[in-house]
This record gives sequence, C-alpha cells and structure tokens, in this order.
Amino acid sequence: MASEKESLITVLEHKDIYIDGAWRPSAGEEVTEVVNPATEQVIATVPASTVKDVDAAVVAARAALRTWSRTTAAERRAFLDRLHQGLVQRADEIAALVTAEMGAPRQISTQVQAGLPIAVTASYVRLLETYEFEERIGNSLVVKEPMGVVAAITPWNYPLHQIVAKVAAALAAGCTVVLKPSEVTPLNAYLLAQIIDTIGLPAGVFNLVPGIGAVVGEALVVHPDVDMVSFTGSTRAGKRIGELAAATIKKVALELGGKSANIILPDADLESAVRDGVANVLRNSGQTCTAWTRMLVYRDSYERAVELARDAAESAAVGDPTDERTQVGPVASAAQRDRVRDYIADGINQGARLVAGGVEPPAGLPTGYYVRPTVFADVTENMTIAQEEIFGPVIVLIPYEDEEEALRIASNSLYGLSGAVFSASEERAVAFARRLDTGMVHINGARLNLLAPFGGYKQSGNGRELGVYGLEEFLQPKSLQLPASASSGRTGP
Repeated sequence: MASEKESLITVLEHKDIYIDGAWRPSAGEEVTEVVNPATEQVIATVPASTVKDVDAAVVAARAALRTWSRTTAAERRAFLDRLHQGLVQRADEIAALVTAEMGAPRQISTQVQAGLPIAVTASYVRLLETYEFEERIGNSLVVKEPMGVVAAITPWNYPLHQIVAKVAAALAAGCTVVLKPSEVTPLNAYLLAQIIDTIGLPAGVFNLVPGIGAVVGEALVVHPDVDMVSFTGSTRAGKRIGELAAATIKKVALELGGKSANIILPDADLESAVRDGVANVLRNSGQTCTAWTRMLVYRDSYERAVELARDAAESAAVGDPTDERTQVGPVASAAQRDRVRDYIADGINQGARLVAGGVEPPAGLPTGYYVRPTVFADVTENMTIAQEEIFGPVIVLIPYEDEEEALRIASNSLYGLSGAVFSASEERAVAFARRLDTGMVHINGARLNLLAPFGGYKQSGNGRELGVYGLEEFLQPKSLQLPASASSGRTGP
C-alpha cells in the first residue's frame, strides 16, 4: 500500500478533471492555485474547468442516469459500502490533505474533517437496508423516484463532509452527480474521485469539474439538463443560484449562512456553558455556519460570563495546524483573514468592548492567515458584528433581562440555522428551544446527530441534509392511481 505521503503526492499533482468514468484534460488551459493557509505557499494547481467541460459532464451524467436510476437499493448500497471502505482506508490522507489546503488543526481534521464523511457514508449504507421507495396510500401506489442529474456545489469550510453529504445521498437516491467543489479547497474532491474511480461505479454517475463559481457554478445552475442544484455556501451566492435556477424551474436545495444564538438561561451552569460556547465558535477557526457566535447571558451573570469567555479565548492554543496541540489554526485564505479583521475593526468602531483578541495577528506567527480568537462585550443586537456572519473566531456577548427579551434578541436575525440553549432543567431548555426560529438547537451542548435533519429557517436556506430527510431531498414522489378493485381502503374523489 502506498504511504500517506506518496498518496498525497498523487492528489497534489493531478492535472485532469473526472468525467464519464475517466480522467481527462480540461478544455481550457487556466488553472487555480491551492494555497496552504498556514505557510502561504502554493501546494498544488488544479484545472479551472470551462463551460465546455460542464457540458461534457452533464451529458455524461444524463446518459448514465438511464441505467443508474433503475438500479436496486441493494445495488446502490453495495457501491456506497465500497465508497465507505475507501474513505476509511484513506482517512489519514484525508485529514492531512484538509489540514494542508484549508488549515484545520490536525486533531479536528482527523475527528471531524475525515470522520464526518466516513460516518455520513456509513449512515446511507445502513439507510438503504430499510428505506421503502414505494408505499400504498388507498388506491394509489406512491413511488419515490430520483430527481435526476444533480449539480452539487460545495464550500471550503468542511469540504469533504459537505461533498459527501450531497454525493452519498444523491447516489443512494439513484441520481447522478456533477460536483463543483470550492476553488479554495478542491484537493479533497480529487481524493474522493480517486476512490470512486476504483470501486467500479458506472461511468458518468459521478463527475468532477473544479473551477470558479462564476463560470462552472453558474453554467451548472442554468444548464437545462441539470434537474436539481444542491448548494452550500453564502446567502448571497444562494440568492444568485435561486435567481438563475428559476429560468428552468429546477429544484434548488440551499444550505446557507448563520448567526446562531447561544442562550444561557439564568439557572445554567455558567462556567460550563460559556466554556462550551467559546469552544464551539473557535472550532475550525470559527468557519462553521452553525457556530454559536452570539452568546446571550442573563444580565446578573453577564460580567462573570465576559471574564470566562475572555479566559477561554485567550487560553486557546493558536498555531501550526499540523501540531497536535493546536486548537485554532489559520482561516482558509487571505481574503477570509482580511474579511474577519475588517469585522473586528468594525465592532471596535461601533463601540463594542474588545475583551480579547483584535485585528493584530497572533504573536509569533508572522506567516499564515491567522486571526486571534476575539471576544466582544457590550454588543447591542443591531450592531454589524451581531447581525452579519463573520465566519471567523469572533464571539459577541449580549445581555438580556428576562427570557422574553432573550427570545426576541435571538430571533432578531435574517438567519435561522442553528443555536443552543443551556439550562439546569432540560425541560426548560427544550421549552425555550421550541420557540426559536431556527432549524436546529443543541440542548446543553448535545452533539450533532447525523441521522437528524440539518438545515435552516429564513435566509439560512431551504431543504434538509443527512439521514432520511437528506435522502428524500433527492427523490420526487409519483402517484400511480390504481383501480379501486385492486386496492383496499377509500378511493379519492
């Protein structure tokens, strides 16, 4: 078996795109550089696919759909099981690759960046053992059929997890896929394509066209032979996709931004709640759409919470993401670092109290796209840093007088993706969580369930990923109305 280093070299040196079951050159000659955010060095280049490449990929996916959509659940399960095994075998490479191309600390890359796609693929293998693609309702036979050709457009923050959450579910449903990964982190998609190339998946079922959103992404969205677009990214880009997709009335599933509230109720264990809240935001250097970036604290406990948040942020180990001791690595790109620092400066200018961090780079790290873990206090709910998604290691603390005010502040957002509630009483926390306008709420720090639906309210998007809900995003129901004599129960009108 090739060593981790040798296998990574095959990914880093790949110069082709993957269409119709084969590696082939792009129709164009432009490339995209992949930069290691810790060293600021170019570690690879990948083709910048063209509209012609997109056409070829969609043609291949459309041709493959005729047979792939008619495979049995057991046949698709066998392919996904082999994909799962391939991901397990190359887990160490995945972790090293994601650390190299987007800066996630190695511990996070191992447990999350590699661990989540492995777990998600396994969940769809198990789901296909029991999921019923047909059901009888009165005199109707309802069959759940694949949506068709799916364009999967994915982000850079959890690159392989977001790819697999779409690709595994789409393949399980019987769809074919054209994948456009983020141009910031395309290398993990190459590793996935390498695995797929070895498991015997029929040609055209999976296709990889790296490139920039304005070219490849938009070409996929407007393509008349693409039946569905599944996109994860910014709300701004999601709006653009919705506008373009409207011309062909194709289905669009959007997992967009967030500005999640962490509500610490008066009876909560304050130290534990604040510690968990800060850790949640700093994980992946704050580049998590579900991060609990607004910490709402009962006014009587507020100054103590500020002190605890400051201590937690300042004690986090920031540095080289390949060092097992590092907790906070760089953000993914120079553009993202500048964006986060601009938000920090804006918070200071608007009068928020800077408790920890700031716009200056961390001491001793002259190279790399690092941002200091930053905590703001005395933040009002309408400040920019309390309303807009920063996507960096920045936490804002907002006081409240009572639960009704906490609920109002938490709901004062364009977003509704995630959130958290801490309380000594689980019953009280659940009752409060039911009133929040958000797609997911963590009670007392509970972990993510990969079988539960993931997705948002309001401008955090539409549709759901993971588990049965994720599978059904890629299915459409057809009703076969049978003669009454062939069915039991009541007939329709």
